[in-house]
Amino acid sequence: GAQRKEVLQAALGRAIKLLAIGSAAGLVLGVLASRVLASIVYQATPRDPLVLACVILAMLLLGLVATWIPAQRALGVDPLILLREE
Repeated sequence: GAQRKEVLQAALGRAIKLLAIGSAAGLVLGVLASRVLASIVYQATPRDPLVLACVILAMLLLGLVATWIPAQRALGVDPLILLREE
């Protein structure tokens, strides 16, 4: 029996790594595509640190929420009930 904290760390640890890799890749691709972004972003340069930081923060928060909800549901299920059903 793993403790609740250990299960949550196992579920969120991988997601955090994937979110970090995705954010880094998105940042690099966004900077490389700065000419396209310059025509889309209104009154901000595509390399504006505030805009990039806000976008990365928003994506990280969305990813954490999308991972947190299923992890909490999984923690709420009694393992004995699941084992009996199988």
